[in-house]
Amino acid sequence: MINENSNKIIYFAIIVGVCLIISALIASFTFYMVRSPVDTLSVTGSVRQNVTSDIAIWTSNFTRTVPAENLKEGYRMMQNDQRLVLDFFKDNGFSENDLNISPVFMEQLYMYDPNAPKENLLKQTVRIQSSDVDKITSMANSTQTLINQGVIFSIQSLEYYYSKLPELRIELIPDAISDAKLRAQKIAEGSGKKIGTIKSANLGVVQVLPVNSTEVSDWGTYDTSTIEKDVMIPVTVIFTLK
Repeated sequence: MINENSNKIIYFAIIVGVCLIISALIASFTFYMVRSPVDTLSVTGSVRQNVTSDIAIWTSNFTRTVPAENLKEGYRMMQNDQRLVLDFFKDNGFSENDLNISPVFMEQLYMYDPNAPKENLLKQTVRIQSSDVDKITSMANSTQTLINQGVIFSIQSLEYYYSKLPELRIELIPDAISDAKLRAQKIAEGSGKKIGTIKSANLGVVQVLPVNSTEVSDWGTYDTSTIEKDVMIPVTVIFTLK
């Protein structure tokens, strides 16, 4: 019985000893990792390039407000308005096939006075997309022609896009990295070191901005209000130091 107890004590001591050794190794490794200098430098570089939009998307609508009992007449007026709208676009060099015209949408207007006559709003939306940005812009500025003909016509939005953004992003990456490298060199010189190789590089969110704008966003910005734009490509680069 004594020998059996002695063996148990020896085994227990061995297990405790092994655990202590493992714990010491882990603590030593952690201390080394904490105390070891990290000779790297993280710098964000960027590059901007001006581009001209090559796609314009124009969305507009025309409407009629008619008494509920004159709904049939309202639809007749909408049909006439649609003909005038099609003629307007045709006169500006676009065919009916270039347009996307929605069916008539009808909405009963809310009347604050419950005794007031009921009225319905009839509306159709017109959308056109074209690579002729200047023609779309000029046409959007000449809708007075339709107004003069009695069409209640209004512009919802006029948006400008640049279709070659994916290709441009790839093209500008080297310049953004070069900018980061110049920044890193200046920072390293201040600490008496030099930059070495690139350890990693991460492309940031592309920003499409109005010319000379600085209003960037963490989620990216895409300005559609201007024809001329600045495309900004940011990249975060980690350099080794030596």
